[in-house]
Amino acid sequence: MSDPARRVGLWLVGAYGGVGGTTALGLAALARGLHTPVGLVTALPEFAHVPFDAPARFVVGGHDIRDSSFAAAVGELHAASNVIDAPTLQVCREQLEEWTANVRPGVLFRPNEAISALTDRKDVRRAETPLQAVEAIQQDLIEFAGTHRLDQVVVVNAASTEPPFDLTGDHRTLAALQAALKKNTPALPTSSLYAYAAIDAGFAYVNLTPSRGASLPAIEELAKLRGVPLAGQDLKTGETLLKSVLAPMFARRNLRVLSWVGHNVLGNRDGQVLADPANKASKVRTKDALLAEVLGYKPQSLVSIEYVESLGDWKTAWDHVHFEGFLGTKMTLQLTWQGCDSILAAPLVIDLARLALLAQRRGDAGTLTAAACFFKSPAGVTEHDLGRQFAMLEEYLQS
Repeated sequence: MSDPARRVGLWLVGAYGGVGGTTALGLAALARGLHTPVGLVTALPEFAHVPFDAPARFVVGGHDIRDSSFAAAVGELHAASNVIDAPTLQVCREQLEEWTANVRPGVLFRPNEAISALTDRKDVRRAETPLQAVEAIQQDLIEFAGTHRLDQVVVVNAASTEPPFDLTGDHRTLAALQAALKKNTPALPTSSLYAYAAIDAGFAYVNLTPSRGASLPAIEELAKLRGVPLAGQDLKTGETLLKSVLAPMFARRNLRVLSWVGHNVLGNRDGQVLADPANKASKVRTKDALLAEVLGYKPQSLVSIEYVESLGDWKTAWDHVHFEGFLGTKMTLQLTWQGCDSILAAPLVIDLARLALLAQRRGDAGTLTAAACFFKSPAGVTEHDLGRQFAMLEEYLQS
């Protein structure tokens, strides 16, 4: 069991999104014994011996570019998507208001237009150089840790998806990146500025999104130098989770997949941002990369993502798999997946926060490959079979 005297911080970038709000509510509800930890991987019986931090040990804060609150975020989910029961909201409201006081205005440097369109907080800060952005973010993180006398802090990127960001020579080494950060050039996308700030300050970092985040050699070098674990990227909660289970089935039965078509529709702000073709490109890239790795060949594939405002936080995926069996006979698997985005993601945020904090206490630095089972594009890992990925987590937690 974790030390009851410990206090740890969870800092959410994009705090007032559905995932951020549901994560905060989930921690508050679990600490009060209002719900069982269904959905938490770290609550499985086989991990009962692991000294994870209990929900009651967490203090929540974050950054956001929107004028809202944790209570408003989960209230919106309750009203628009018919999830989260009213009694839970009521009992946890005071805790959510207390944590809302820890949220600071976001820091922007040359932000993407689709994300800028969400900005309505008047005190959002705009940096003139990447280094200014890093310093402003770090100041908020350090004040949070000091004010609440926290033993550890983990920073989790739950913000909207950015467009793809290609690497250059500035990203190969830490020295080159540090020089680039001082210039008035887009040396890093916003997600990577937050990652750099967190890791440089000595805090564990997790990227839930397909945005670049910490996935570049210079920041990985920084993580090892600072003794900080990092994990990412792009949380696996729906269609890709199913692919990571079903694709190994076809491979192990020697059934040849000829084509795999997936059509996704979703509402919420994530869907709104993904309606922009540049932002959507990052998501499609991560959702479509798995098949070739698992099957050993690349079938014809198509992934589409469409924003349907009326769906709110619900998302639906339809998949059509055309495959060849014995004696050349062609057959079809069709399936539908429907889930509530924030309800699927929030417990995994808690899992990853607990796992990253544990890894840092163990002295692990750099990419946390044991977290692969949580992500569509797991950093430092080419294995996409969910069963094998989960075995990696089991081995890590048994060691």
